[in-house]
Amino acid sequence: MSRIEQLIAELCPDGVEYKELGEVCEFQRGQIITKKNTIEGDIPVIAGGQNPAYYHNSSNRTGQTIAVSGSGAYAGFVSFWEIPIFLSDAFSVNPLKELLLTKYVYHFLKHNQVKIYGTQKGSGVPHLHGSSIAKFPIPIPPLPIQQEIVRILDTFTELDAELQAELEARKKQYEHYRNQLLNFEGKEVEWIPFEDCFEMKNGYTPSKSKSEYWNNGTIPWFRMEDIRGNGKILSNSIQKINQEAIKGGKLFPANSIIIATSATIGEHALITTEYLSNQRFTCYYPKKAYKEKVNMKYMYYYSYLLSEWCKNNTNVSGFASVDMTRFRKLQIPLPPVSEQERIVSILDKFEALVNEELSAEIDARRKQYEYYREKLLAFEPLVS
Repeated sequence: MSRIEQLIAELCPDGVEYKELGEVCEFQRGQIITKKNTIEGDIPVIAGGQNPAYYHNSSNRTGQTIAVSGSGAYAGFVSFWEIPIFLSDAFSVNPLKELLLTKYVYHFLKHNQVKIYGTQKGSGVPHLHGSSIAKFPIPIPPLPIQQEIVRILDTFTELDAELQAELEARKKQYEHYRNQLLNFEGKEVEWIPFEDCFEMKNGYTPSKSKSEYWNNGTIPWFRMEDIRGNGKILSNSIQKINQEAIKGGKLFPANSIIIATSATIGEHALITTEYLSNQRFTCYYPKKAYKEKVNMKYMYYYSYLLSEWCKNNTNVSGFASVDMTRFRKLQIPLPPVSEQERIVSILDKFEALVNEELSAEIDARRKQYEYYREKLLAFEPLVS
């Protein structure tokens, strides 16, 4: 018999009492503060997102704090803080200490994160108040059982934090090595103006008012959401279009690269199928004379450097966009194909370690945490 099973058998063999969250917790709103009203400091300001909005020099919450974001796309996001914070567009959940451990309530709320998101209100910017979750029934086992649950679940979250730190360290190592491999300054290598080597096409959005362009579409049409959701090497898209929507009947070729030259500047992806993209992206692929001289996986990796160049070379008037005149003239290093292939082979191994092995380990541990959290928070209700 496990320690938790032993405690349940000893302390609550007949089940536990459930109470509404609003009966056993106080919901306390934060104090709205804008960035221009902050004073430089290291206190996180918790508002409507998943991460601190900015930093301030004073706090309005100390000790253990459960924070719930108040508005925006992530209204309802639950976070836990053991350092001082400034709670802004958010509210804290403060349990009655004689009944509930703060960390136990936090794990309960994270277990119900999807359900909490489902209580968002508002047709424009979503918002959420304490009253939205006040009716949630929470099991209240004796404190020794809550302590054991917290101990077990914290073990998983600590491991997750360690793996995340390892992932970040590997990413930085990978980025450093990638930049070193792709740095050809002072080396004997051919440099070619971008426009001499590559064809460039602008993406576009077919008319949304013409349903025949979109209904039962089969042709991939890529947007930023595809990169955010599915990575940087893509063969399928979230949205698709029909043949009638294609200007001139021509698609962008497979094994070409899209790079964002407006809005989220610099984001890029290698597309392995014929496709179209929206107007935020510029598509590029080798001209006929260079098809045998360019490995597009090499250019996929080199596009990380292009990304930084794009971010630093924009037209500042009006809507931010890349200075395409300069982009077309940009000199690109083109080593022999054998050297391009060698670089790709090395970076593929690094990327597999970062994006596959460690990420898979993190996903596995999170699923394990969710499994045990569900088991540990499932109590038989006390029969009166």
